Amino acid sequence: MIKSELVQKVAEANPHLYQRDVENIVEAILDEVTFALARGDRVELRGFGAFSVKSRPARIGRNPRTGAQVKVSEKVVPYFKTGKEMRDRLNRPRR
Repeated sequence: MIKSELVQKVAEANPHLYQRDVENIVEAILDEVTFALARGDRVELRGFGAFSVKSRPARIGRNPRTGAQVKVSEKVVPYFKTGKEMRDRLNRPRR
C-alpha cells in the first residue's frame, strides 16, 4: 500500500472528512514520526509497533563488481519493531 492508497482508505472509512483533510492528517502524522526519529526519539504506537533509530558504525565494504575495498561511513538507520497485537494478527491461523 502506498500513501495515496492509505489516504483513500482512511477517507472511505470517514466519509464526514474531506479527502484533503485526510491527506493533511496522514502527512502530519508521517512528518511527526520522521521529525521525532531525526531527533533520536523513539515513537511507539501501542498495538502497531515502535519506530527507533540505530547507529551503524563505519566499516570497510567491498564493491561487488570490482571487488575493490570501499570505505562506508557511519550512518543512522530507521528500525521498526512490530507490536504484539500486530504480530498476533499476522500469525493468526488462516482458514
